[in-house]
Amino acid sequence: MKGSVAYRSIQERGLHIGLLPAMAAAVNGATPITLDHDLDVLPEVGRHLTVSRLAELVDDLAARLWAAGVRPDEHVVLHKRANADVWMLACAASRIGAVPVLLSPSLDAVTVGALLERVDRPNLLTDEAKLDVLAELPLTELTRRVVIVSGERPQTVSLDTVAGAPRVRPVVRPIDEAAVITHTSGTTGVPKLVVHTPRTQGIRLKPQWRMLSLMRKRENVAIHLPFVHSRNVAAMALALLREMPVLLMKESDPARVADLFLENRPGLVEALPNSLMAWEGLTEDPRKPFASVKCFSSTFDAIHPRTMSRLLASSERRGALFFQIYGQSEVGPAVGRAYFRHSAHKVNGRCVGWPMPLGSAKVRVVSRDGTRPTERNPGRIQVSWPGLAKTYFGEEERYADHRDGDWWGTGDVGYFTRFGCLHMLDREVDMIPGVRSSLEVEDLVLARLQELSELVVVHGPDSEAVPVLCTHGDRPLDPARWRAAVADFPQLADPIQIPEAELPRTGTLKVQRLALADRLKDRLEKRD
Repeated sequence: MKGSVAYRSIQERGLHIGLLPAMAAAVNGATPITLDHDLDVLPEVGRHLTVSRLAELVDDLAARLWAAGVRPDEHVVLHKRANADVWMLACAASRIGAVPVLLSPSLDAVTVGALLERVDRPNLLTDEAKLDVLAELPLTELTRRVVIVSGERPQTVSLDTVAGAPRVRPVVRPIDEAAVITHTSGTTGVPKLVVHTPRTQGIRLKPQWRMLSLMRKRENVAIHLPFVHSRNVAAMALALLREMPVLLMKESDPARVADLFLENRPGLVEALPNSLMAWEGLTEDPRKPFASVKCFSSTFDAIHPRTMSRLLASSERRGALFFQIYGQSEVGPAVGRAYFRHSAHKVNGRCVGWPMPLGSAKVRVVSRDGTRPTERNPGRIQVSWPGLAKTYFGEEERYADHRDGDWWGTGDVGYFTRFGCLHMLDREVDMIPGVRSSLEVEDLVLARLQELSELVVVHGPDSEAVPVLCTHGDRPLDPARWRAAVADFPQLADPIQIPEAELPRTGTLKVQRLALADRLKDRLEKRD
């Protein structure tokens, strides 16, 4: 089977992740997959697989889940430490017709308990470490059964004990029913559970399938994304069907990342914006770990121009580019654009791109006050296409509140330029009076102060714009350099410097701005 044939099949029948490994093995079973860590569920497998071996392992894990009592149409909440086996176990659950619900390992026990209750007595697939974290939850009441990936615990079924279970025929779920459930970042409270169907997952592959089709040769691809995120589902499907050797990464420490890139020489890197930002220092490594990279790719948040420029300058590939996609879990990829080595440092970081080719998402900006959206009066960004998530599980009314007919409200504000480029200025809930765009301020100041590792402008106690900053190594910031860098922004209050480790973040490393503003308020009130 050719990758293009498999892709067309997915467009017709939807993306069923339980079938994906076997489908990819039929395309090219010898495609290598390299891990930077051992699997929790099958540690003896090692760190070097082929796609054929992956398909065998997923089939084996599906049989074990069936032997543990999991059945079609049941929900399987996956909540365990970060590991590539999260994706493999999700494929295994899908293969027997169950619906994997992927929860970030960074969620606290109270939040996990709330989500388990929302799903209504699902199977819980976890590990011993997470069971200890969840010890105060009444799991026997909240779940149908608890399955652990290894070891032994009372009132659980261990996948170790059902090794060698008879293989089970795949169960294919309807194309428009729930196939995978992921969750939002939780920047504004308890995360919402986003329902993806085989149809919506397959449609979302279109934009990047076209982009990858432009690559002249198969390149090693390094993927550093949360294993529980819907974007990881798409990234793995695209890489395997395009027969691209995969480096699937858990490590984020820059020193380890440098070694991995030098060992594997990726031509394409897909990672979180904040991960790439944390790796900026590697651009000064004399070993040049980014020398082989032809394309950097990132979704989630718009990325700072400083980061793009430094990464591109460190590549030794001709025509190296940074491809940024703007989207959300609910909408998938909405708009995108490419940045190049000689211009990335000049770009407006609020420009997130243009709608992608025919068959991709449509985007519009609607007025917030009855007047035409402009740079000075941004409107609400909305997206429409068949790739929209089906609903929020257990919160259908909340999902409906975001819908305007076929259009989905992203919660972001922005405008279109006369050239048709979408500029995203802020989340609507994060807008600060007197500040056109907090994100724009952050872009510009980060470019001026290389010593900053992070900068977040949030609401102060009196709705003033308070810059919260972190520096590399948590070193003190020179006040004079700060004043010079923010001379264009007199509306900013005095900065507050904190250790980067104290920034509240989501599982995708986004700063939780509202939580940070609340902490700031408490801190300032105690000072007074």
